[in-house]
Amino acid sequence: MIRLFAAVAIPPEIGRGLLTRQAGIEGARWRPLEAFHVTLRFYGEVRQDVARDLDAALMDVRGRPFDIVLEGAGAFGEGADVNAVWAGVAESAELRRLAEACETAARRAGLKPEKRRYRPHVTLAYLRRPDLAEVGAWVQANNLLRSPPISVDRFGLYSSTLGGEGSHYRLEAEYPL
Repeated sequence: MIRLFAAVAIPPEIGRGLLTRQAGIEGARWRPLEAFHVTLRFYGEVRQDVARDLDAALMDVRGRPFDIVLEGAGAFGEGADVNAVWAGVAESAELRRLAEACETAARRAGLKPEKRRYRPHVTLAYLRRPDLAEVGAWVQANNLLRSPPISVDRFGLYSSTLGGEGSHYRLEAEYPL
């Protein structure tokens, strides 16, 4: 079994700007530069044969390069269940089409449909029982975030390994647009 997701990597020059925002929430597990990405579709644990079928389906994804912009900040979860803070992604029809193509590839590979609504973002930290006032202050301090345009001319299939310091990601395959 291998834990997989499709994503667009955040370039280091944009990621370095996100690193400067990683402060102000005690106990936050801030993500490293190399972990910054916009998930297109989380596939979860899949068998190796399904992973091969998924790779073949993703090779068929077609599209043209486009730009995205990181915009705003927020948190996932409510009340005591707040578990992550993130940088948002401005609405992009092209990004949504790419995410839908990754969903179609999942179905072609025999995976179940994703039930959650697609909310593109870059996770900056995972939280465990944070001080809600600190989270609120962080979101308010960062909600005017706006990156320069990020050129998207490819996406990748990544594996994820869970470790004590959080997940570690490895690029398994890359698909040009």
